[in-house]
Amino acid sequence: MPVGIIVNSLAILIGGLVGASSGSRLSAEFKEKLNMVFSIGAMGMGIVSIILMQNLPAVVLSLILGTILGIALRLSARIEKGGRLLQKGLEKMLPGIAGKGTQDNSALLLTTVVLFCASGSGIYGSIVSGISGDHSILIAKSILDLFTAMIFACTLGAVTAAIALPQFCIFMLLFLLAKVIYPLTTPTMISDFKACGGLILLATGLRIAKIKEYPVADMIPAMLLVWPISAAWTAWILPLIG
Repeated sequence: MPVGIIVNSLAILIGGLVGASSGSRLSAEFKEKLNMVFSIGAMGMGIVSIILMQNLPAVVLSLILGTILGIALRLSARIEKGGRLLQKGLEKMLPGIAGKGTQDNSALLLTTVVLFCASGSGIYGSIVSGISGDHSILIAKSILDLFTAMIFACTLGAVTAAIALPQFCIFMLLFLLAKVIYPLTTPTMISDFKACGGLILLATGLRIAKIKEYPVADMIPAMLLVWPISAAWTAWILPLIG
């Protein structure tokens, strides 16, 4: 049973609804300071994953090629457009807590979708959960997501809670495919995958802190490319240069 995925999705749903309904009672200073804490949390999770890296060139190459692919596919714009449509629908159904779509909010919504749905810890945690039944990674992620959703919903409104639906679908798909994916991997591939996700989480943290607007959505394809590139690097390139 996908306990970790259910807990994670419920954390976002509950946090988003609580934040959307109580956001007006929280001061701007309170929300700003907590956002800074969340940015550090995301960066910390990223750094912990990055240090597991086995093949730096393979991970960097994956990140570059993945970002180029994401830009070519206009992934960032597509996710942002989907988020705006979802937000507009919620504004009609829940006018009191849905939030309002602005250009600044669209950037925050994009960051939120990537943080909840495409983090290395979430994707890897779903695979581990499907293989071994170990839900600890996703439950740890749920703690951060609960409070992050609460604060983001103060600005974005109930659309934050709605992100729980696509997240659940993505993680469940990985959970069901885990027994197919995992046997095809090696410990080195998994470490490089985590490191790639860690770099994206680090960029997400910097974006939350408004230090630099990294194209985190466009970087997502790197998490798919890193598997074959890491395997190819280990099998063919390392023997040549080693």
